[in-house]
Amino acid sequence: MAAFAASSLPVAVPLQGASTKRLIGAATSRKTQLARPTTTCMATKKESAEIIFSPFQEVKPELAAVSKVDNSVESFARSHYEVSCEVALNEQINVEYNISYIYHSLYAFFDRDNVGLPGFAEYFRKSSEEEREHAEKLMVQQNRRGGRVKLHSILLPETEFNHKDKGDALYAMELALSLEKLNFTKLRELHRVACNAEDAQLADFIEGHFLQEQAEAIKTVSEYVSQLRRVGKGLGVFEFDKYLTEQDGAAA
Repeated sequence: MAAFAASSLPVAVPLQGASTKRLIGAATSRKTQLARPTTTCMATKKESAEIIFSPFQEVKPELAAVSKVDNSVESFARSHYEVSCEVALNEQINVEYNISYIYHSLYAFFDRDNVGLPGFAEYFRKSSEEEREHAEKLMVQQNRRGGRVKLHSILLPETEFNHKDKGDALYAMELALSLEKLNFTKLRELHRVACNAEDAQLADFIEGHFLQEQAEAIKTVSEYVSQLRRVGKGLGVFEFDKYLTEQDGAAA
């Protein structure tokens, strides 16, 4: 019985050759990895001990500048805002107001009883309002950056828009297209001034609020010019006026 028990016990057989070396090497490598300190953790601890940003030291020049501001004549908000950008922004405000004034004159012309095109009248009234809103949006931007809004003179617009060959409707819409293209050019010039001054905020403002909308306006008015050239000066203008009225109703 005792002999059977002894013989049934597993006998440890010593490993030999390449297998033995691989096992010993793996065990040694594992011990080395466990004993080795984590380099990443040490680097993180070292970096956390370094001072990356010292706000109370770095803010001293700005604090000194704010303390010297005479808020009766200067802005607290002005920061990295070049004079060239301030001047260009005021010029664009004037452009928007001038175009708004011309559109308002077109609105008054088409609203006359002897012209009688209410669709055109409403279209140009809303166009005038839109340009004025653009001017006001630019004024808000000027104040936001600590600039000073300086309004310039607005030129007296024409009051008669009846063209001998084209008629009043086509001539007015071609004039509107020319004004929209001119405004697009002026906005691109303002954007260029902002880029030259490395004013990322102003450049982004012009891109986000004006350039895309202006490009879409040019496309719309271009289509109106093409359609008016097709319909001529007679009944076609009357039908196009009704179309503008329908478009206005759909937009509302």
